[in-house]
Amino acid sequence: MTLTEKLLARASGKARVQAGDNIWVQADVLMTHDVCGPGTIGVFKREFGQTAKVWDRKKVVIIPDHYIFTSDSRSNRNVDILRDFVREQDLPYFYDVIDDPNGHWVFDASKGLLKKQYGSNYAGVCHAALPQKGHTRPGEVLFGTDSHTCMAGAFNQFATGIGNTDAAFVLGTGKLLLKVPESMHFRLEGKLQPGVMAKDIILQCIGEIGFDGATYRAMQFDGPGVASLSMDDRMTVANMAIEAGGKNGIFEFDAQTQAFVDYRCKLNNTKAEYQPVERDSGEKFVYEYTLDLSKLEPTVACHPDPGQRKLAKEMNVKLDRAYIGSCTGGKTSDFLEFARILNGKHVAIDTFGVPATPEIVRDLQTNHWGDKTVWDILISAGVQMTENAGCSACLGGPVDTFGRMNTPMKCISATNRNFPGRMGHKESQVFLASPATVAASALTGRITDPREFITV
Repeated sequence: MTLTEKLLARASGKARVQAGDNIWVQADVLMTHDVCGPGTIGVFKREFGQTAKVWDRKKVVIIPDHYIFTSDSRSNRNVDILRDFVREQDLPYFYDVIDDPNGHWVFDASKGLLKKQYGSNYAGVCHAALPQKGHTRPGEVLFGTDSHTCMAGAFNQFATGIGNTDAAFVLGTGKLLLKVPESMHFRLEGKLQPGVMAKDIILQCIGEIGFDGATYRAMQFDGPGVASLSMDDRMTVANMAIEAGGKNGIFEFDAQTQAFVDYRCKLNNTKAEYQPVERDSGEKFVYEYTLDLSKLEPTVACHPDPGQRKLAKEMNVKLDRAYIGSCTGGKTSDFLEFARILNGKHVAIDTFGVPATPEIVRDLQTNHWGDKTVWDILISAGVQMTENAGCSACLGGPVDTFGRMNTPMKCISATNRNFPGRMGHKESQVFLASPATVAASALTGRITDPREFITV
């Protein structure tokens, strides 16, 4: 069996499963947020009763993150709906925007979009917050009401996005009927060269198979090249499995995975026991692809979908905006590579920076390169940095969302999705690239290979 099949067999209580089997799967964690949470709660109460209790209060994680820092009253109200439900159910894992459990969330536009407007428990983008807060464990099943839930596959777990109705059923029963997906094999060899990042790996893979090439399939990443990838790198790759239509992405378990998970579970006092799944000799894949990381070059996904792959060095597209952030491109390591290229220089176009979580904000504001923090280096380079960690313009949002494109523009972005209207105006064009490529392009005002700014 493949890694996905072994994991689903365990979760369904079966000795073995194969692609195409319909099985009942036990959930280890259900995550929801402010966009889908209210709808999920509504279906749950309608179907199970107004006073029904969730199947396991310690396995529900609620993380508001999408439409948070906006004056839109309905968006603000969504967070209050989550808080009311958490109080009713006595749920321990709610990462609220405010500290008052009986309060109401209201964004204060008069304070601006740059300075922090959240409480001590706020966690930021759900997919980055889940591992930071100790909710991603190898060998487990994670369901989330968000398509990029597959990012947690970096931790050797089956993680996939589901709709509100399915999530409501999981809330009430702790299980879900799934069809076992076919598995595609992506073997990674070699090591990334300077200027090339994990984003280039997944853009290369999606470019090979197309934006629908993995529809309802598992994308398994393994091979000797994985050892050179950090957990941040693996999260970037797994995150975009859905951009090829994938049901999930999954990585092998290794010492890096163990060290990360053990530390985060201990730090947050979450469940520490887990049982990873390992490869065996009986794997059957419907597709095989080997990628030599050492030969990979900076890659860009062009409008209007992630399958439109081109090499950065072959492009000369004039840009209006650059953006770094989101679960895919807003991690600490992403900002560090971004800052290395911008250090001592100044951007030529409007450039927005949105860290994925408050912890990442602290990382950038407390770590010094010489006499400046990384945060100050970015500010000096002309980047508009917000302390309000969250999804922001990655998915558009209300018109006052930080970094949103409200007029037709061309933007290079470290985010994960680029269909028309994704980051705002429906006539805008979004070019997906690594943080390094975004940085180089911000300096020149055109899509630029970051190796032009790197000396080895």
